[in-house]
Amino acid sequence: MPPHMAVLLKRLLHPGRSPAALGRLMGRREASLGTDPGAAVRVRFAPSPTGFLHLGGLRTALYNYIFAKKHQGSFILRLEDTDQTRLVPGAAENIEDMLEWAGQLLPTCQNRYDYLSSLRENAQNSKTLSTTCALISGVPPDESPRRGGPAGPYLQSQRLALYAQAAEALLRSGAAYLCFCSPQRLELLKKEALRNRQTPRYDNRCRSLSQAQVAQKLATDPKPAIRFRLDGEAPAFQDLVYGWNRHEVASVEGDPVILKSDGFPTYHLASVVDDHHMGISHVLRGSEWLVSTSKHLLLYQALGWQPPHFAHLPLLLNKDGSKLSKRQGDIFLEHFAATGFLPDALLDIITNCGSGFAENQMGRTLPELITQFDLSRVTCHSALLDLEKLPEFNRLHLRRLVGDETQRCQLVGQLQALVEEAFGSQLQDREVLDPAYMERIILLRQGHICRLQDLVSPAYSYLWTRPAVGRAQLGAISEKVDIIAKRVLGLLEGPGTNLTQDVLNGELKKLSDGLEGIKHSNVMKLLRVALSGQQQGPPVAEMMVSLGPKEVRERIQKVLCS
Repeated sequence: MPPHMAVLLKRLLHPGRSPAALGRLMGRREASLGTDPGAAVRVRFAPSPTGFLHLGGLRTALYNYIFAKKHQGSFILRLEDTDQTRLVPGAAENIEDMLEWAGQLLPTCQNRYDYLSSLRENAQNSKTLSTTCALISGVPPDESPRRGGPAGPYLQSQRLALYAQAAEALLRSGAAYLCFCSPQRLELLKKEALRNRQTPRYDNRCRSLSQAQVAQKLATDPKPAIRFRLDGEAPAFQDLVYGWNRHEVASVEGDPVILKSDGFPTYHLASVVDDHHMGISHVLRGSEWLVSTSKHLLLYQALGWQPPHFAHLPLLLNKDGSKLSKRQGDIFLEHFAATGFLPDALLDIITNCGSGFAENQMGRTLPELITQFDLSRVTCHSALLDLEKLPEFNRLHLRRLVGDETQRCQLVGQLQALVEEAFGSQLQDREVLDPAYMERIILLRQGHICRLQDLVSPAYSYLWTRPAVGRAQLGAISEKVDIIAKRVLGLLEGPGTNLTQDVLNGELKKLSDGLEGIKHSNVMKLLRVALSGQQQGPPVAEMMVSLGPKEVRERIQKVLCS
């Protein structure tokens, strides 16, 4: 039996003792917020580490974050790890890693690599993930298990004494009672209700046990659960999204377990106790918890605590209205990080498809989201997420990063890592890793690519390795291979070696016009194959500017010698 449970039961059998420690703890909310409970905005994101962070969780975290920052408040990450049977190894670390990924400004190379090193210890596909380092501010918590803070610890499994003390106060006041029903009996109740097509509920059997009966049962079963009495009318409350609500939970539910026999609390008790002691002013959570709020308010009432404001957020659904499922591997943030999507693109799309803003627009940055967010504009309608639009969102945000010299420098570093990873020993000329060359490629292709990873796809392999092109392949396009090649070489050896794309387009058109019996389109097709080995791709003039005069000459001369 956990030590705090043994102490709790001992106190129950000796009612003359007073839980003085509870009185001290119950004052922490008032102490942290001052005399006015509304003096500071404090919100929390409280996921269970039973799985890795996905888009639905990110959206809840983001709405809490932007609400806090709009009101100069604090955003807290609290991990609700009380269901020990469902914990997923590495999930707790992943949740905080992904919030950091979604919101870490890394201005120096050393910080960048220090941060990526920490990710490598916890994330799969770490080499790819390291190339998607966040370049923008996002949603890092102000207080968390990793960062610490004044209201810690931030893991519920480390706060068991608090829950035991709150449960003791409820037992002493008669608002809670010990339950000795076995799992087998509870399972029979459930099966019987389902057989009769009724909603399963506890029959409150242990509610009326006398003190003597309780003492007798404790002698044979020293590990009872604790249930909360759902007595009286549930208070009405004004949800900041759904308006006035009241759910008469006592008429449809049995008394809920608040502390399990292993000493771990259920969500209902833990969330109320933690929100109180952490000084949470506003609870922004999913609408699936709306019905439970009346139950939580009854707990606040029984404990004599002031509840926070509640705002229940509508669900984030697939575009067809179906629920996001953890079985969809592509909804986890780790997937998006590993495949090159930018944090700002994710933050943009999950707010664009919902409500809370005067208008929906693509390309909003986090500071703009904070400025424009208005909780009163959040509607009850579910948000439909169309992930097919994510590449376009990413294209907009990638182009914005390219336009900033500092962030473009970081993109160059990422592209170098991607090229090394994708081509490695295949690189015939390591000069392609030169930062100036990388920057030129990024600037020329901005607006055309959706992700930086696109630049190492097969369509762009010619940028990093020389294609294997034979004369026969070019001869099938035109018999005038030698003439075209020599004229292009002459063009590059002239005084205008640093030709721009526009000038090159004009010169190539003149070159084609000077050839009899061959169309301009076929000249371009031949040059494209000679330079890239591909039938399709960027304009030939852009290819030539990308590769540079020296590399273009080498590839053309290779064709002449083949």
